[in-house]
Amino acid sequence: MHQYLSLPILFPVVMGLGLLVVRPARKLARSRYVMVSVVLTSLFALLGIQMAYRYGGDALVCVLVRFSASFSISLRIDGPSMVYGALAAVLWPVVTVYSLEYMEHEGHEDRFFGFWLISFGVVLGIAFAEDFLSLYFFYELLTLSTLPLVMHSMDEKARYAGRKYVLYSLSGAAFAFIGIVFLLNFGTTLDFTYGGVLDPARIAGNETTLLWVFVCAFFGFGVKAAVFPFHGWLPDASVAPTPVSALLHAAAVVKAGAFAVIRLIYYGFGPDFLRGTFAQTIVMAAAAVTIVYGSARALRTPHLKRRLAFSTVSNLSYILFALTLMSPAGLTGALTHMVYHAVIKITLFCCAGSIIVGSGREYVYELEGLGQRMPAVFGCFTVSALALIGLPPLGGFAGKWMIASAAVESLNPLAYAGIGALILSTLLTTLYLMTIVVRAWFPVGELDTAALARLRDPGPRMTVPLAALTVLGTALALASGPLIRFLWAVAHGSL
Repeated sequence: MHQYLSLPILFPVVMGLGLLVVRPARKLARSRYVMVSVVLTSLFALLGIQMAYRYGGDALVCVLVRFSASFSISLRIDGPSMVYGALAAVLWPVVTVYSLEYMEHEGHEDRFFGFWLISFGVVLGIAFAEDFLSLYFFYELLTLSTLPLVMHSMDEKARYAGRKYVLYSLSGAAFAFIGIVFLLNFGTTLDFTYGGVLDPARIAGNETTLLWVFVCAFFGFGVKAAVFPFHGWLPDASVAPTPVSALLHAAAVVKAGAFAVIRLIYYGFGPDFLRGTFAQTIVMAAAAVTIVYGSARALRTPHLKRRLAFSTVSNLSYILFALTLMSPAGLTGALTHMVYHAVIKITLFCCAGSIIVGSGREYVYELEGLGQRMPAVFGCFTVSALALIGLPPLGGFAGKWMIASAAVESLNPLAYAGIGALILSTLLTTLYLMTIVVRAWFPVGELDTAALARLRDPGPRMTVPLAALTVLGTALALASGPLIRFLWAVAHGSL
């Protein structure tokens, strides 16, 4: 049983490498190969999470590679692992069904789905990592495994986006590594320990240095979470195929950055060490600025996918802002928004991809009247847009409410400014999303009726996942009580 956790990580990696080598001749054979691989990986991951929840994380500790008595690449499932791992395991199969039809329009499916499977295993490796060394190993692998997905079309825009993605990601990882080195020297262990690992005897007299190191590590991991001013790679990465964009923004890269920050604050340096220091002020201010900046840029951006990308920049900093409150309530709010944003944003991106494939239109001003011709797509988009805005009882409301409540409880003056940023961002979110909805359903001016008559919703392999994601997001919102109680237990170290 101790080696079970290697299965959801190694199995998709091996299957992905196999697809890159074998390259099935028939489309149906490849589709079955990919779906079976993804579904089995999700089942392995969810079963591991269920066993860890029932028997405790120590029941499934797994060492993949041991370098010495102190250093190894090892796996273990605790509370945050359950949240992030379950998100990936639930969302990946749904988007895979969607991508099987979508990628018929993009080509090079063998290469795409090969790295798609490898990335799935790497994301689960991040989720189930036992310590900072293991987290960093999979964190770097995530950059390498998702790079071919970002550059899939291999045109000039894709190559530029890929170079920018690698430059930002590797530079950020270098700063994050500095934090891990200092945790090794001033901590008792590199294993994730709720409350932090710093040794009071070792840090005496070095507090200021460690606080600056934390700031560097925060922004290092924050690169993948698109914190300002290190967000520039994310909008450019929207040139990737839409299934990639959906997972980049919902369950893979950006959430990996937020997940790493959770580990850094609550399981590394420790909130008690950071609370009330200049380091907390710096990172909280950066998150608040990013919240407003991302929303403002989204409002000004006419390209549909880039608008959603800037929306992700803003919403990821909702999570970062909650984390910088350095409290269990803040962590609860961050985890709540992480869950709801993942489902909502993956739905919005898949809707955007369906619009682009079905109509060939990529800009907001081109969407006039499309709602009546593509009712399934725009119905799902409308529900998800209202959820992201935070209309009760949809999911975005719960996340924002929990974050604002935690900010009030913190009694930090800067946190009150952060609440103002949340309110302003909500207003801007309403403007940049409802502009799309209103144009689609209530067009003004003359329409090209002949062109609109040729448009319709995509096939069931794309519309059924959209409907499933919309239902899932709504169901999670209506069942917010049990979910938030579970996340509260995670945030208080009970799991």
